[in-house]
Amino acid sequence: MSQSSFIKDIAKYGLENDQEKLLTALNELIEHSKKSKKINFALQLQSILKDTIRQQQTNGLTKVGTENYLQRAEDREVNELILEKLTSDYTFENLVCDVKVKKELVYFIKEHQTADLLRKYDLPIANKVLLHGPSGCGKTLASYVLAGELQKMMVVVNLGAIVSAKLGETSKNLAKIFRKAASEECIIFIDEFDSLGKVRDYSQDHGEMKRVVNTILQLFDYLPQNSMVIAATNQKEMVDDALLRRFDLSVKFDLPTVKQIQELISLTLKKSNFAFDNKARVAEVIKLSKGLSYYSIQKTLITAIKRSIFDQAEKLKPITTKISTTVWRELIIEEKKSLTK
Repeated sequence: MSQSSFIKDIAKYGLENDQEKLLTALNELIEHSKKSKKINFALQLQSILKDTIRQQQTNGLTKVGTENYLQRAEDREVNELILEKLTSDYTFENLVCDVKVKKELVYFIKEHQTADLLRKYDLPIANKVLLHGPSGCGKTLASYVLAGELQKMMVVVNLGAIVSAKLGETSKNLAKIFRKAASEECIIFIDEFDSLGKVRDYSQDHGEMKRVVNTILQLFDYLPQNSMVIAATNQKEMVDDALLRRFDLSVKFDLPTVKQIQELISLTLKKSNFAFDNKARVAEVIKLSKGLSYYSIQKTLITAIKRSIFDQAEKLKPITTKISTTVWRELIIEEKKSLTK
């Protein structure tokens, strides 16, 4: 049965308001999508289906204080704490980083792919990862790669909503997010983790921060092994030592080397026909790029491609696929200046 046949059935049963057949058709489409390697579509559909069923179960008039009333209220609160729910198509082919970093991440993936084997020997499955290093060096991208390779839904935490000035509210918000992850077997991604897990300074009155750190420690300890936490920070030294010890894997991302800049250029231009107008000058620009992040280098390269096209169009020249190394060099210099101000 093809995907279009499933969609026709879903439309038919939906219009007929035949919920039983509609749910059957949706579940069949989810299984068909998984078998057809359309994993992300299957995960998204599965998540929508779960949320819709839960909402239907709590719909209608509900008495204040009942289980349905509380569930509905918590669902609304949890949704406000989530910045984004996503699936990822990224794989290790999309990630340029140090060989050692990639090796550590590959082994982490392997643990989950061979979880049944490890359980036979009563071995725990690593499910808490800290990604640390300078901004723009691939931490967020690495989280997308892990989600893509593991074919798991990822919940991106809304830190602005999580952190509250109300006493004890931040800890309660964190607990809600972790319950959500446990029920859906998904990945929790917390960026700027240092703002939550700051060092507990007992010489000063930071009672609320101590409570938050203690809450995270407890949530980490009781996190089901089929759920996962990926935390990212630019300031590892600001994270409490007890929290650092709870992570199964701590991976450091560094600024790119010349070789990694070359790999990034190849990856950026891989699916295009663009090439540099002066190959001999590329090495000079790469050397000049040292000290910039992957993000800054890729951003300036893409901007150079756009400006090369604009320049040719303005001069009424036939559009070619040549990238001006002069323009790229100027953009690299500007980027360095802007970051040192």
